[in-house]
Amino acid sequence: MSLYKRKDSPYWWVKLTVSGHRVSESTGTANKRQAQEYHDKRRAELWEQQRLGVKPRRSWDEAVLRYLGEEVKKKSVGDDKLHLRWWQPRLEGMCLTEITRDVVDRYKQESQRSGVSDATTNRRLQVLRAILRRAALEWDWLDKLPRFRLLKEPQGRVRYLTREEAGRLLAELPEHLRAMARFSLATGLRQGNVKGLRWAKVDLERCSAWVEASEAKGKRAIPVPLSAEAMRVLEEQRGKHPEWVFTFRGRPFEFKTSTKAWRRALKRAGIENFRWHDLRHTWASWHAQSGTPMHVLQKLGGWQTPAMVQRYAHLGMDDLKRYAEQVRIEESYDLATPEMKKGRRSDPKSLNNLAPEVGLEPTTP
Repeated sequence: MSLYKRKDSPYWWVKLTVSGHRVSESTGTANKRQAQEYHDKRRAELWEQQRLGVKPRRSWDEAVLRYLGEEVKKKSVGDDKLHLRWWQPRLEGMCLTEITRDVVDRYKQESQRSGVSDATTNRRLQVLRAILRRAALEWDWLDKLPRFRLLKEPQGRVRYLTREEAGRLLAELPEHLRAMARFSLATGLRQGNVKGLRWAKVDLERCSAWVEASEAKGKRAIPVPLSAEAMRVLEEQRGKHPEWVFTFRGRPFEFKTSTKAWRRALKRAGIENFRWHDLRHTWASWHAQSGTPMHVLQKLGGWQTPAMVQRYAHLGMDDLKRYAEQVRIEESYDLATPEMKKGRRSDPKSLNNLAPEVGLEPTTP
């Protein structure tokens, strides 16, 4: 039967064979009459493709599978899958040519109304755009690429802990997370670099470690000088695994650190609105407050541009105060405005103060 229902979908599906080419796909509708119209239209399209060489229609599902197959080594592929799970029930079975700007705008508004941040909505839009761009520019599946705008996002926040708050949090974390959090606070390394740290990338004698360019977010190698606190953490980890520095139950970390244990520890410590990545903000903020120059902090943190580290500059005001005192106005310079001078001449007390300097007799009261 050309039209049929599946248990895992509310829509009618079509199964067609034209010149030996088989197609099985969703019609995107639960209405049988509309599904029959879709069936007839698709049969005609397939005939045109086989006999006239017309470019075949490609579905969203095909594009997602190909994209994920090509991005299997991408570091953030897990995030892509998360956002694609949001898109899937909305675009399932749709032809790529049907994903127009109006369709994208409709779902963008739906994402905004759901209460998520503009940043989350933008990440969803970005993975959609990445797939459509590849379909148009690399796979030759689309003739026209729909254009749509992302939302404006506020400037990146800087959320950091005081040393007292950090102590409370570390006390509440389970052992495996506590070790990673301490190392993050001591080095400022990103979550992925801490989880993926191997003993082969650590030189205990020279108190240093390094992140390969292929593993760094900025695609540049990052030297990591190890402080006394970082060295204590590494010493505690020695002997637990021959290859990986940080492990969980004898195996390397294969999951994100923002687990239930992390969230419960935050709650017990009385800390709100704090993510794992904010440990890096905390490390950088402590450096800025201690007077570490911004260009040095940029190198330590592996940031590509000075602009990325300037968000912490205001925290180092104490170190700037001594420089502010280096510019002084000569004491003989009169800062009074004309209005102040006029009022001062009519003030007897002011004249009395001036008398010794200009040689005038004081006025008689």
